[in-house]
Amino acid sequence: MPETFTVKVEEGRPATDGNPSAGPVYRSIYAKDGLLEVPSDLESPWDFFRNSVKRNPNSKMLGRRQKTESKAGSYIWLTYQEVYDAALRMGSAMRSRGLNPGDRCGIYGSNCPEWIIAMEACNSCAVSYVPLYDTLGPNAVEFIINHAEVSIAFVQEKKIPSILSCLAQCSSNLKTIVSFGSVSTTQKKEAEEHGVSCFSWDEFLQLGCLDWDLPSKKKTDICTIMYTSGTTGDPKGVVIKNEAFMAEVLSVDDILMLTDRVAAEDDVYFSFLPLAHVYDQIMETYCISKGSSIGFWQGDVRFLLEDVQALQPTMFCGVPRVYDRICAGIKSRLSSAGVLRSTLFQCAYNYKLKYLEKGLPQHKAAPLFDKLVFDKTKQALGGRVRILLSGAAPLPRHVEEFMRVTSGSTLSQGYGLTESCAGCFTAIGDVYSMTGTVGVPMTTTEARLESVPEMEYDALSNVPRGEICLRGNTLFSGYHKREDLTKEVMVDGWFHTGDIGEWQPNGAMKIIDRKKNIFKLSQGEYIAVENIENKYLQCPLIASIWVYGNSFESFLVAVVVPERKAIEDWAILHNVSDDFKSLCDNLKARKYILDELNSTGQKLQLRGFELLKAIHLEPNPFDVERDLITPTFKLKRPQLLKYYKDHIDQLYKEAKGAMQ
Repeated sequence: MPETFTVKVEEGRPATDGNPSAGPVYRSIYAKDGLLEVPSDLESPWDFFRNSVKRNPNSKMLGRRQKTESKAGSYIWLTYQEVYDAALRMGSAMRSRGLNPGDRCGIYGSNCPEWIIAMEACNSCAVSYVPLYDTLGPNAVEFIINHAEVSIAFVQEKKIPSILSCLAQCSSNLKTIVSFGSVSTTQKKEAEEHGVSCFSWDEFLQLGCLDWDLPSKKKTDICTIMYTSGTTGDPKGVVIKNEAFMAEVLSVDDILMLTDRVAAEDDVYFSFLPLAHVYDQIMETYCISKGSSIGFWQGDVRFLLEDVQALQPTMFCGVPRVYDRICAGIKSRLSSAGVLRSTLFQCAYNYKLKYLEKGLPQHKAAPLFDKLVFDKTKQALGGRVRILLSGAAPLPRHVEEFMRVTSGSTLSQGYGLTESCAGCFTAIGDVYSMTGTVGVPMTTTEARLESVPEMEYDALSNVPRGEICLRGNTLFSGYHKREDLTKEVMVDGWFHTGDIGEWQPNGAMKIIDRKKNIFKLSQGEYIAVENIENKYLQCPLIASIWVYGNSFESFLVAVVVPERKAIEDWAILHNVSDDFKSLCDNLKARKYILDELNSTGQKLQLRGFELLKAIHLEPNPFDVERDLITPTFKLKRPQLLKYYKDHIDQLYKEAKGAMQ
């Protein structure tokens, strides 16, 4: 096994006028002779699908659970040929509604076969698809339709009312709505009042035919425009061309071929991460390119693990929250299993961990214990999983270790952004020393660190730390209609991610911080913190606020400087005679301010995960003397975290206690 998994392809550079220093440029050892490029015979993701249909027309492609009144039954499947025919008909119907190559089509709904059919219909006629989703804020759908000039939208049945409600604001662009299912006469009428035609899925299918001339496609065509949250203000449309999208899909195949086993016809992928995000789109397109099957969840997190049991997937892409739940479930069953079984499990666990740490691959570390002890824990994900992937937020080390030891599968943590078309780093599944890191650059990508002097990160030090910058074949082509924002992050061909990384001795990357004031919670939700703070500052009871979210947790906490008069008025009303400092420690006073803040947040349409679960009241204003703010009163977040670390830890402990 190599000592280091990266190769240096360019030296670092010292700081120059106004430009910070940058470390050397590295590639994965698997791309040491050059980055992976898309072969000349592939022009669009449609080619992946078309080729798989030719090879395996009767293989199972898309499955969903059959539902009766009382419960969900087994999975029922559409074959590759059936999906291909449906996508062709839909593509032809889109042409009949006046859509031309390069036009934009919205897709709005949770994961299901119709989502993929709509996506492939767009690919068939070289139309760019634009995922619509409402977690970006109340007016996001309307904003995206207008900004991307979306003229047709495929919409999940239960989302139709919300799309109809914004037609008054966007009917100059949107002319056709197609339901994933049925549509009522009333809904059709409401749409027609705005000059918009509304079709059920079957009606639209009937408009199309199988025999029509598909337009030619080019690598440089725009595959999709995916909107992602901005630090402040409106969502940004990330433009991804066919070439970047295909290069990413091929790099997934490349890394699995070199380090594990590629997907095949007998592989089954479990689809539950939102298709509106690039991570799952890439994984599902990869499965389609290999002729594998994709089974969809029901869309209800309560039945997630039940769906997994019914499907028995071989490939599972998760986020830390899900893996955390699986671990907690296994551990609670163990604790009630009695002393003997718990002791046996712990012995087997320690034995296997020791051999994984020595460098043995997953299947050779403890084959006997895998059969006798870990076979039961393997059943938590259906019993057949051979590849586990984790992305979207950092995976806690103890959870990663537990899954690697007990799941009977390799586990790779990856890192990527919409702008890098999903994964740009991945840990190698069978290299245990990459635990706790996001691994090495994908075979389409080069990476370097750039120093961030204001945060004291030096890319040229013995332990290189700095902002992760990327270059390669899977990068986005800019933000739609926002050249100003594109220029901020793309400098001299390098995409600046805003994430702070640290190279490890074995060539793996570890994410250690965030440069911009935007971060993710453990369930993968983005938090644009300045935006949220500005809304809370509209609460008249507070003077200033610092909102914090640990990316291993699923909620926010805050340190708040209250208005002295507001607290003292509260004290008089409640017959409390303490001084201001003591009032800040008063639990009831804290609850009063917390409730008022959340009430303000709700009025200003903050989403559930943006509300606060606990606060610390600080009697002294944030000041320059303690290095908590800049002379222009901007919050210094790393310093605030250092200063209030004990309080923050206590707030998380308190909030978790209250949630149990």
